[in-house]
Amino acid sequence: MKFKGLFFLFIVMIFSLSLKAQENSEPVFPKLGKADTIRVASTNDNGIMIPWMQLDDVIINAPHIFKSPAERAAYNRLRYNVLKVMPYALFAKRRYEQLERDLVTAPEKKQQKELVKQCDREIKDMFNREIKDLTITQGQILTKLIDREVGRTTYDIVKQTKGGFAAFSYQIIARVVGHNLKSTYNINEDRDIESIIRTSGFYQ
Repeated sequence: MKFKGLFFLFIVMIFSLSLKAQENSEPVFPKLGKADTIRVASTNDNGIMIPWMQLDDVIINAPHIFKSPAERAAYNRLRYNVLKVMPYALFAKRRYEQLERDLVTAPEKKQQKELVKQCDREIKDMFNREIKDLTITQGQILTKLIDREVGRTTYDIVKQTKGGFAAFSYQIIARVVGHNLKSTYNINEDRDIESIIRTSGFYQ
C-alpha cells in the first residue's frame, strides 16, 4: 500500500513539474514564409501561438421565389417604397446622432434648446420639400425604418426633443392620416423589408 501511495505521489509530482515547465517555456510561433507580411492577432494554445484574424460578415441571400405574379408585383411595390424612404431614415439617424453629440458639449440649457430648434427646423425643411409627398404606405414604412436606424420610435424622438404634449399632438394627427409614430421595426415580421435593405447597397 505504501509503495502504491508513493508511486502515485511520484507520478503527480512529475506531472506537476511538466505542467510548470510548459507554463514557463517560451511560446512556439509558426514559421513565417516569404509572403507572410501581414500582422495578425494570435492566441496561446498550450504554448503554441495560433494566428487568427477577424473577417467581415458575409450575408448570403437566397433568390426570392414568388408564388404568383401578384406576389411578385406586391414585392416590387414594397421594394420601391423602401428604397424611396430609406434615405430619409438614414438622414434622421445622422441628424439625431449629431444632435445628441451637440447636446453633450452644450452645458447651458439655452444652447441645448437652440440646438433642438435647429434640428427641428432641418427636419421640417426636409418634410416641406420631400416627405410631405409620401404616400400613407411610404410613411408607415418610414416610421418603422426610423426605429430600425435610430433605435427609437418617431414618437420617442419627438417626445425627447419637443416634449410629451407635442408628441401626443403629432401622434393624433398622424393617426388621422393612417400613420402611427409608435411603429416599431421587427426583423422577423419585416423580413422582406430587411432583405430589400441588405441587398440595396445602402451599407456598402
